[in-house]
Amino acid sequence: QVQLVESGGGLVQAGGSLRLSCAASGRTFGVATMGWFRQAPGKEREFVAVIPWSGGSTYYADSVKGRFTISRDNAKNTVYLQMNSLKPEDTAVYYCNADERSRGGIVYWGQGTQVTVSS
Repeated sequence: QVQLVESGGGLVQAGGSLRLSCAASGRTFGVATMGWFRQAPGKEREFVAVIPWSGGSTYYADSVKGRFTISRDNAKNTVYLQMNSLKPEDTAVYYCNADERSRGGIVYWGQGTQVTVSS
């Protein structure tokens, strides 16, 4: 019932910034908790950041604390990931997800957007 479309990925030099966007569409029975995950080649998918429907109480993986900021605009049904001070280790496909399990629903995933950070 939910479709997620990520955008904003690309190639950037180390120390640079990117802002990822995730636009959600489709019928839902509540406002989902939104998150970002990433997966590098040969690695498992890992958690990056999460934000509840209210926009508060964000949580980040230790590897991105102080550099990444997750936010959401409920009027636009969009979640963002502002990525600053990017490192080559941040290179991965970044996936948006919507978690409606607390409201009796399921987890939805976007198709991913590639972020490549050069040295």
